[in-house]
Amino acid sequence: MKMKVIWTYSGKIPEKINFESDWMNRKYVDYLIEDLIRTGRAGEIIIRDEMENEWTRKEFLKLNEELEQEPENITVYFDGGYDKENALAGLGMVIYYQKGGVNYRVRKNEKLHELENNNEAEYAALYSCMQLLEEMGVHHVPCVVKGDSQVVLKQLEGEWPCYEETLNSWLDRIEEKMKTLGIKPIYEAINRKQNKEADQLANQAMQDTVIHSHSKY
Repeated sequence: MKMKVIWTYSGKIPEKINFESDWMNRKYVDYLIEDLIRTGRAGEIIIRDEMENEWTRKEFLKLNEELEQEPENITVYFDGGYDKENALAGLGMVIYYQKGGVNYRVRKNEKLHELENNNEAEYAALYSCMQLLEEMGVHHVPCVVKGDSQVVLKQLEGEWPCYEETLNSWLDRIEEKMKTLGIKPIYEAINRKQNKEADQLANQAMQDTVIHSHSKY
């Protein structure tokens, strides 16, 4: 998770002056605080995260130990494919994250028969990603969500209306799951080539090749 340091200048100038750092990896936060303290010019120091939570240094140090045991810096890739002839859908999900300074990747696919079109398959794939995040213990963190479906991403962002009852149902389920987990989504549209991992998994699902892996990379 990215964080920033906010501090008050303490010196000869009588006016209260506040400074704020750029967003940074949380592992560098205390190094910066140590340097600020050495100057003798740092008054109150606050640490803020991307979810708008704030801590004192003492609170942050305790939090930092806890965060080492939880998934963070999460990027989700999703894709859905649909075979009209056989009314068959394939879902592809890839999740990259860090835990304790180690990089991990989760890859999973599913085959479904009850869906009606490609857009529904895309929604179903993203919902399955949310279920995976829940299984991983992800909560109250920002997550980058990447996919090549403009329809899904724009509708989730609220930029495009959704008139289909079935898709609205999926949209509600996804948003409810995000709310329950406390996830702050950051949507990013990518092209099919950039989404090749999730796309391949979706196609493999329709060919009865089931994949579910969780490994370091």
